[in-house]
Amino acid sequence: MAEHAKLGVRLNRICCIGAGYVGGPTMATIALKCPQLEVVIVDMNEDRIKRWNSDELPIYEPGLTEVVKACRGKNLFFSTDVKKGIEEADIIFASVNTPTKTQGVGKGRAADLRFIESVGRTIAQYANRSKIVIEKSTVPIKTAEAIARVLSANEAAAGGSKNFWILSNPEFLAEGTAMKDLDAPDRVLIGGQDQDAIQVLADVYANWVPRDRILTTNLWSSELSKLVANAMLAQRVSSINSISRLCERTGADVKEVARAIGTDSRIGPKFLNASVGFGGSCFQKDILNLVYICQQFGLEECAAYWQQVVDMNDYQKIAFTSKIIQSLFNTVTKKKIAVLGFAFKKDTGDVRETPALMVCDMLMKDGAIVHVYDPKVLIEDALTEFKYHDLEVNTNQLIFSKSPQEACDGAHAIVVVTEWDEFKTYDY
Repeated sequence: MAEHAKLGVRLNRICCIGAGYVGGPTMATIALKCPQLEVVIVDMNEDRIKRWNSDELPIYEPGLTEVVKACRGKNLFFSTDVKKGIEEADIIFASVNTPTKTQGVGKGRAADLRFIESVGRTIAQYANRSKIVIEKSTVPIKTAEAIARVLSANEAAAGGSKNFWILSNPEFLAEGTAMKDLDAPDRVLIGGQDQDAIQVLADVYANWVPRDRILTTNLWSSELSKLVANAMLAQRVSSINSISRLCERTGADVKEVARAIGTDSRIGPKFLNASVGFGGSCFQKDILNLVYICQQFGLEECAAYWQQVVDMNDYQKIAFTSKIIQSLFNTVTKKKIAVLGFAFKKDTGDVRETPALMVCDMLMKDGAIVHVYDPKVLIEDALTEFKYHDLEVNTNQLIFSKSPQEACDGAHAIVVVTEWDEFKTYDY
């Protein structure tokens, strides 16, 4: 791509800061669809970058390995040299984690923006010319304004004349289908204040996404749309889960109810599968962030409404585990419980906010010996998630099995927590 006449920047190199669940698949897809562009993903985590450069990628996503291998070393590169990545890039994506704050103002609800702020300061430190900077992380509304302040303040202090155009380009990926979502997205959303900068990014996506699916908005609408999309989807899960409790009491079948209402075109069938509850890195975090934002603007009733979605999700996990204990004569002390699945959903190894966490914790607190089998989850990741939530783990009570047979042999109960397709084929 040639230099953009109005912006005065070259447009042939992309750098993504953050080699995680969003940055990796997104940049791999851009590299595949735009062979004329050089795409570099940088991350300070050396082990993660080594794995991206190996045959064992740090995340599991169907179709990802094939795309990475097709582009890696040609126009897709993984590096720990953040400085070089920023200096050589024309377009910089910020795709770092924005977890929920665990302390201070907004604890338990507000997004922790220290990593995204650090990206802004790092770009300001190493940028050697004008750049387009794109928020890819899920962030609260007005974060772009804060990033712009960081960049402009540093530039003014240095007496420079570089320009930074801030865009919001939230991801709408579902783990397990991320590569399909990237290949044929429902929409691509780009928010910004400079139409020329918006057009640059739109032209990148237009290499494979129809123009009518590329939506443009102002910055604040784009930032808020990501939170609201996840909140709406999570609300559907909690809604059908609340009906599943009613079905158990009345003799109705929640699957039949979901099928009946899902055929209503105004509702649709998606996200109407009753389950143990939703998990993952987005839903709970984003809803709690939305709750906090509503509270910040004095909208307590709105905050309470969305808080109830999270509360219903927790209630579903408690009710599910309580049913297990009740079915085993109200005690699971020293009983072997086989738990099939620890990832928050099938086709991923991600354990963040997985419902299995609360299920296993409740069972262990009641004295159970929990044997877990999951085809993709690493025990180290599971233990890290327990530690993140300040949950104590007795390794004599939590055992990760190498096979489903090992997990189920001699078990008093088999608990299917994750909907892996292979679990349907076992000879129970």
